[in-house]
Amino acid sequence: MIACTIAGSDSSGGAGIQADIKTFQELGVFGTSVITALTAQNTLGVHGIYPTTVDFVQAQLKAVLEDLEVKAIKTGMLFNAEIIAGVVSLLNEQHIPLIVDPVMIAKGGASLLQQQAVLAMKEQLLPLATVCTPNIPEAEVLTGRTIETAEDIELAGRDLLALGVKCVVMKGGHLQGEKAIDTVFISGEPTFMMETERYETKHTHGTGCTFSAAITAEIAKGSSLKEAIIEAKTFVQLAISNPLNIGHGFGPTNHFVYRQQQGTCKVNVF
Repeated sequence: MIACTIAGSDSSGGAGIQADIKTFQELGVFGTSVITALTAQNTLGVHGIYPTTVDFVQAQLKAVLEDLEVKAIKTGMLFNAEIIAGVVSLLNEQHIPLIVDPVMIAKGGASLLQQQAVLAMKEQLLPLATVCTPNIPEAEVLTGRTIETAEDIELAGRDLLALGVKCVVMKGGHLQGEKAIDTVFISGEPTFMMETERYETKHTHGTGCTFSAAITAEIAKGSSLKEAIIEAKTFVQLAISNPLNIGHGFGPTNHFVYRQQQGTCKVNVF
């Protein structure tokens, strides 16, 4: 099976294209890529961003889709409205499941999405999305809501479904609580939640990329939405709770451990 990631390059290897390809590989899926921007980046922060031209983004995507039978596509850092529009113009012609990770801010605080691109994401990209995986700050930007309670999560999730997304995974890592709880909204199906132990660590660089890439890989393999999301949660929980402890800042998650532990991890689904 083949998956494709459309995202930025992370020179430190913990997030972006590099994290996506590693995740695809660990889950038994052949990874292809479309690079939207180069970053000078490490665990201490983003030190420079150099966006690719829209024409070259489109050339990369065309080259992949014209030759390879891609079963699922994910987007990560798209950087600006022009790149979003260029990607959408090509994806409109496809009928491939699309997983949108609405990457906006790096762990160190650097902005990875220009302000005018938020509207383009809402109006152009999200209506094409099979799955959208916002964390709480990203969901607040996309919906214009302050999200602090379970009711806020419900309202924000419904707002995103109303944009045309088939499934919304509201990641709860930024909320307070002994457990980490993600809420999953699927159009026409019952909402469900995934609960895991909250692991206190600063080594969470690339968790969002890794989670959305794992969903993409599982969908490429033919899993249902619910199955793909639960397995992806297992993958990222193991990656967080078995840190590599490298770098002097927000270190990367451990992409090796899922295969090493044969996917064993407790995710409570209710």
